[in-house]
Amino acid sequence: MFVGCSTTDDVNLDDHAFYNTTQESLLTYAQKELSDYMNTPSVNENNFRLTMQYWTETIYVNESNYDFTNRNVSNNVWTDNYVNVLKNLDQAEGIINAYVPAPSELTTWPGKKKNQLAIISMMKIYTYQVLVDTFGDIPYTQALNIDAYPLPKYDKAADIYADLITKLKKNISDLDSSQKAFGRGDIFYYDPSPTIDGSDIVKWERFGNSLLLKLGIALADVNPGLAQTTVNQAITGGVMTSSGDNCQFKYLGASPNENPMFQETGSRNDFIAGKTLVDFMNTNNDARISAYYTDIDGDYIGQVIGTPGEFEEFSNAGDFAYTATTPGMILSYTEVLFYRAEAAARWGIGGTPATLYADAITSSFTHWGASGAAAYIAAHPYNAANWKKSIGEQAWVAMYNQAITSWNFFRRLDYPQLVAPSTAIPNADGKVPVRLQYPAAEATTNGSNYAAASAAIGGDKLTTKIFWDIN
Repeated sequence: MFVGCSTTDDVNLDDHAFYNTTQESLLTYAQKELSDYMNTPSVNENNFRLTMQYWTETIYVNESNYDFTNRNVSNNVWTDNYVNVLKNLDQAEGIINAYVPAPSELTTWPGKKKNQLAIISMMKIYTYQVLVDTFGDIPYTQALNIDAYPLPKYDKAADIYADLITKLKKNISDLDSSQKAFGRGDIFYYDPSPTIDGSDIVKWERFGNSLLLKLGIALADVNPGLAQTTVNQAITGGVMTSSGDNCQFKYLGASPNENPMFQETGSRNDFIAGKTLVDFMNTNNDARISAYYTDIDGDYIGQVIGTPGEFEEFSNAGDFAYTATTPGMILSYTEVLFYRAEAAARWGIGGTPATLYADAITSSFTHWGASGAAAYIAAHPYNAANWKKSIGEQAWVAMYNQAITSWNFFRRLDYPQLVAPSTAIPNADGKVPVRLQYPAAEATTNGSNYAAASAAIGGDKLTTKIFWDIN
């Protein structure tokens, strides 16, 4: 006798797996992935501490010499941002839009939904700016809809910037501090106080305006009209007012949630201090050097960029790099003050350049627990006749642990005047790279769109300038 059986369960599904998720969990994941990318020193992903000559490598010096193809670095940067960050944010956005509120939520859901969508969008805008500033023209309008556009076209970088600014202005206006947002899922701006118990919308507003300021400043040389109106609106709207407004990811002390810098430095001795910054700080009696680097018998010693060196013979990164819980910085108050100093120097917007310059340096000293900011500023006063040098060099020093941001200051202001190592790969043409080349995977899988984008920007090279980098 044979006995038949039936089931309503889908035998293709794993009973122990989760097939439904929430916008909160996707937001948390995207925030961690974004912070991981922005803060890791992994030579497979983020080599900008090497590019900006803060660090150099001990043995394998390929990346210090700008060989990024050996490890498919661009492929990893592309995946980190498009897949791990943007696609998860896009999925969260879809869940929010599809959510049907319970009867008890009918009065509160519209405001909460608006806040959630605005925060998701602002994080997308931040990430897209990072990608544009890294590669130039990139997939944008077709980027996240793989079903409709498996081979997305590349949009012009200037057009993307204009759209990001328009969207960000709307996001900021949509935020409502009287309404909730993501609760504990928002690591960047979670406030546990009983009156908030979730996303701190006031701080998200300041983040939004600070990001608007960052977008505007980037356009200063290529589109000064849009740059000034954008910067004006950002400052008027209210940017960060203290380090308490820093946008950062709070890492934990246990695996896998430690700071990725700790994960890279804690088990391997791959990096030593770069001679360029160490010499600059030694020459200028900069007290921050003791936080930036370890001393060697009372001195700070950096190795020539691109040259191998023994770990024990040179200064290494300071304690912050060997601390699992060091926060991952996304956008800082110090950074914002340097943007404001630049806006004041360029257009007389938002304050006095010398005062804002001093405030930015002081903020950096405070952040690193260093004393003597006033004396340092007196010895290195703001120079109105060459403000790009004043702001560019001091931003380079201050952005030591925000190397991707530092790279933007360097390209926009042309200071500091970094010199490529003599051992740099031929493709660098004797220069410090001003962009990353497109991923090799794009050339092989999205060939026609890749070719069109490469031609449009003037060639897929390390030396091809981003559209806003015209000097």
